[in-house]
Amino acid sequence: MANNSYSGVKNSVGGNHDGDFGCSLKDLRSLMELRGAEGLGKIGESYGDVHGLCNRLKTSPIDGLSGQPADIEKRKTVFGENLIPPKKPKTFLQLVWEALQDVTLIILEVAAIVSLGLSFYKPEDAERTHCGKAAGGMEEEGEVEAGWIEGAAILLSVVCVVLVTAFNDWSKEKQFRGLQSRIEQEQKFTVVRGGQVIQIPVAEIVVGDVAQVKYGDLLPADGVLIQGNDLKIDESSLTGESDHVKKTQTKDPMLLSGTHVMEGSGKMLVTAVGVNSQTGIIFTLLGDNDDEEGEEEKKKEKEEKKKQRKTKAQDGAAMEMQPLNSDEGGDAEEKKKSNLPKKEKSVLQGKLTKLAVQIGKAGLVMSAITVIILVVLFVVDTFWVQNLPWVKDCTPIYVQFFVKFFIIGVTVLVVAVPEGLPLAVTISLAYSVKKMMKDNNLVRHLDACETMGNATAICSDKTGTLTMNRMTVVQAFLAEKHFRKVPEPDKLPPATLDILVLGIGVNCAYTTNIMSPEKEGGLPRQVGNKTECALLGFASDLKRDYQAVRNEIPEEKLYKVYTFNSVRKSMSTVLKNADGSYRMFSKGASEILLKKCFKILTASGEPKVFRPRDRDDMVKKVIEPMASEGLRTICLAYRDFPASEGEPEWDNENDILSRLTCICVVGIEDPVRPEVPDAIRKCQRAGITVRMVTGDNINTARAIASKCGILNPGDDFICVEGKEFNRRIRNEKGEVDQERLDKLWPKLRVLARSSPTDKHTLVKGIIDSTVLEQRQVVAVTGDGTNDGPALKKADVGFAMGIAGTDVAKEASDIILTDDNFSSIVKAVMWGRNVYDSISKFLQFQLTVNVVAVIVAFSGACITQDSPLKAVQMLWVNLIMDTFASLALATEPPNEALLLRKPYGRNKPLISRTMMKNILGQGVYQLVIIFTLLFAGEKIFNIDSGRNAPLHAPPSEHYTIVFNTFVMMQLFNEINARKIHGERNVFDGIFRNPIFCSIVLGTFIIQIVIVQFGGKPFSCVALTTDQWLWCTFLGFGSLLWGQVISSVPTSRLKFLKSAGHGTQKDEIPDEELDDLDDNDEIDHAERELRRGQILWFRGLNRIQTQIRVVNAFRSSISLYEGMEKPDSRSSIHNFMTHPEFHIEDSETHIPLIDDTDAEDDAPTKRNSASPRNASPAPPSPVTTAAPGSPSPTPSPTPTPSLNPAPEPVVATPNQNNNAVESNNHLPLPAGLKLPPITASTLSSPGSPLHSLETSL
Repeated sequence: MANNSYSGVKNSVGGNHDGDFGCSLKDLRSLMELRGAEGLGKIGESYGDVHGLCNRLKTSPIDGLSGQPADIEKRKTVFGENLIPPKKPKTFLQLVWEALQDVTLIILEVAAIVSLGLSFYKPEDAERTHCGKAAGGMEEEGEVEAGWIEGAAILLSVVCVVLVTAFNDWSKEKQFRGLQSRIEQEQKFTVVRGGQVIQIPVAEIVVGDVAQVKYGDLLPADGVLIQGNDLKIDESSLTGESDHVKKTQTKDPMLLSGTHVMEGSGKMLVTAVGVNSQTGIIFTLLGDNDDEEGEEEKKKEKEEKKKQRKTKAQDGAAMEMQPLNSDEGGDAEEKKKSNLPKKEKSVLQGKLTKLAVQIGKAGLVMSAITVIILVVLFVVDTFWVQNLPWVKDCTPIYVQFFVKFFIIGVTVLVVAVPEGLPLAVTISLAYSVKKMMKDNNLVRHLDACETMGNATAICSDKTGTLTMNRMTVVQAFLAEKHFRKVPEPDKLPPATLDILVLGIGVNCAYTTNIMSPEKEGGLPRQVGNKTECALLGFASDLKRDYQAVRNEIPEEKLYKVYTFNSVRKSMSTVLKNADGSYRMFSKGASEILLKKCFKILTASGEPKVFRPRDRDDMVKKVIEPMASEGLRTICLAYRDFPASEGEPEWDNENDILSRLTCICVVGIEDPVRPEVPDAIRKCQRAGITVRMVTGDNINTARAIASKCGILNPGDDFICVEGKEFNRRIRNEKGEVDQERLDKLWPKLRVLARSSPTDKHTLVKGIIDSTVLEQRQVVAVTGDGTNDGPALKKADVGFAMGIAGTDVAKEASDIILTDDNFSSIVKAVMWGRNVYDSISKFLQFQLTVNVVAVIVAFSGACITQDSPLKAVQMLWVNLIMDTFASLALATEPPNEALLLRKPYGRNKPLISRTMMKNILGQGVYQLVIIFTLLFAGEKIFNIDSGRNAPLHAPPSEHYTIVFNTFVMMQLFNEINARKIHGERNVFDGIFRNPIFCSIVLGTFIIQIVIVQFGGKPFSCVALTTDQWLWCTFLGFGSLLWGQVISSVPTSRLKFLKSAGHGTQKDEIPDEELDDLDDNDEIDHAERELRRGQILWFRGLNRIQTQIRVVNAFRSSISLYEGMEKPDSRSSIHNFMTHPEFHIEDSETHIPLIDDTDAEDDAPTKRNSASPRNASPAPPSPVTTAAPGSPSPTPSPTPTPSLNPAPEPVVATPNQNNNAVESNNHLPLPAGLKLPPITASTLSSPGSPLHSLETSL
């Protein structure tokens, strides 16, 4: 049986049937590859029907598998496990290799090797004398021997730096994998085993399981539908079709893994898991391609591209008219990718990259000048002042000098370039993420953590986030009487009671249940939809058993179910009676359902007429009082369809859902979480506005908002309902008008009866708004599938870990594992802490940068030799980059962080206070070092180390300079712990053991280097007195820090802040067009690009002329060697972003409420045309401007019968073949493209690109 070894996708299937099952893995796989009618046909022909398939798989459609371990194991061996093996992580060696790619390190390595080679060359002593006095004959034999040490030491320190970087990357990768697996383990799914409904981890699902699917699930395996109610699935992740697919047993029963349930519920029989499911097959294909066929694939792709390029070049301008990829038949998937909105890098990354590039440029200039000055001085001194001829034998010695100068230049550059910045960010974020797990924040995207620190607004759901999500019915209007607490059953007419309990039993999802409490004396557990749990609890309080009703009418016997969705706002279930008549039970929001009622049950249990006048009375006397106490009101009703009228037309929902008879209205309480009011107070104190967006009645919402502290008495803030909100923000055409929205949102605190579209509109409006001087950073919480678009749009999306659906979790950035609002406050604290840690690190790093560069530069110019040697510089670099980033990036947060206003998007990284500290400390360190450098020998009464010859032994003088420099950095690291000008820099220093151990460790290593470093570190052992002086001078920087903080920043007008983020509007239009091919706006690339243009032009002209000549000679394609392999995006992106269509559904589902039809017109009209959607971020549709190098053919919206608005979120696949090159150079304005390139996407080095510059 089990000897059929299961080997991934290529299965060895011995015989027809695996084990004793009636169908093999192969049969099931081929079955799942069919869709719709084909699949149905295949099931019919091979198995009879789904029940036949269940028999073959030895499972029961009602009770599921037996759940015996032996059976489960057997199924795993035969049909595979529900796991998709992860991609192999990078090995340590690969990471080392990546770290070696750093340009500055490569330059250093080359220089060190040259220096090594030259140090072994020894000219005869005779000629040494006439090579100038700099070469000096002062060296003893031993010293010449030791010439190689410097080169070797540089190489060694490069190795150190590389290993440290690689180790950091490796641990980061490991942490990330741990996080991923934790997210995966938390995912559970509901299956039926042995007649019991249980939740099991997704990995435990086996073929033959009967799984219950419901609204909001991400399907974990392939299967066939056994029974479904109104089931609609979003299959865009697999097929690219954005319309929701309706699944029924009779038309299309095939359910595929990785797709999302958007509506309804049902049961499915699992037929394929893991690598054999549809998602798994795609995964394996991707994996295989990457490994085995990678090379061939790439070759094929190149050839394909060449062909495409040729055709494109011929078509020329004609191509521009067509939508993207018309030569591939432009399938939906491709179009979707081309519609990707630009993803900004995270705010912090943007600012940092920009800053790093600016500092790097400055360093490059300084190091170049240093080298030039050294060389010029040497040449002038040797050949002019000493008037020596250039002797052939001296050449190696001179070269040795030049190499030494070059090495000094490179070390200046190494110190100047802050490669520790990205490291500090990563360490800080990884550390925070790890700690945030303890605070119930599961971070899915690293940068969300830091964005959270800048948040200025939080739009929160009410149910479950602000409230406990434990619903109970506390009031009821039953039998013409308003009961303030749940009535005794004997006070009610028995007929009414029967119909009420029957309605509650069948018209709540069968997945919703009330279980016995886990602990003795605890509250009963609520499983499933909490509002339905409240109703089931209400039935139990009336001393009736809803389970008895369900046993009598199992789910299979329900005739039709209209499931709840955000458009209907109600749910109805139809039962067929023995005599052929039908009875429908409905429940839903009271103000909506009461409009559909024309009768109501009286005290005697008889229906009587219910007129609009009665309805208004009821709203005033029952519903509003309930709502003002913060209760959610739900109306329960029913309708009979007599047999004489024949079968009603079930699809005409407006007719079906009318002429109802009201049974009762209940008031459901959901108490506010005890810790929420305090958390909201903290947010308001920290300058964060909390808004409540809820689907509930406005009075309920207002009452809860007051209890939470979102609304306080005497505030002039406003609460509006969804309808009113839309009326105020839309113009005559029904489009959202940003100006109107800007008048509304600053005062808005509660948005009630809102649809998912409203939530999305509000979030987008606040983010795009420019009314306040500070751009808003918005966080959103959500738990339902319909919150997907808003969660995606927000700067940070929080999904609920317990109540949240899979769709919401996929769209979010952070998952709250305890569904608690107060955890969001902790996230804010951590986010601000990350920001501050980076600033602390910057303050420290820039001080070292400034000082080291100036010392090396001026020292080199004045004494023709850098006072800090290459190896010493690398050690300083290691202290300030790697160690300092570890020490300063792991400071724990404190409550004080919540006492200041958020920084916002445009706040510079380096404030004026920090600039004051950097310059102040810099001045102190420079004064000390120059004093030691030029007067040190007199002060300490030692030999001067200046003007030493080439391989002179290390001097005490320079050792003291180096040691003092490092001591000052160590003490300044303590200063850097505070960036807002606080006096006490030692505050809380022992709360951070990492910091203490690093400072101590660095100190010890420094002692070792100075005392025993010898020649490689150019150090001499110092005496105790000298050590004490060095340490004292270092300690001085702490005292000096106090002096600096006494000077008020406001007095120093000349200070500038630095490290601003790039605003969208600063980027010239043509550059934005180029960036359209990128997924991210990379600030570093923009900075570098401006310099590159000039380089490229010069180089390209020569290249082109040569290439064009060759091309015409050999008539080869102009495009040799220009291809870039496509970036393959991960399957995760491919699978997990459901295509969110929000307004889309409104066109298919007729509005229940005829009276509301006019009011809702704007929302309906909204979906009429893709262009009406509110203006998107910089549009990815590029039209070719004369000066832009990359006119991407603009995708024209294809007219369809039911044009849906453009998807808010598209799948972030970057495999868009049409756009190959990722960074283009903006051309000088006025240069027209020659016709041949009109539609060619020329990459920066491509011949055409340079051709037109040379033209």
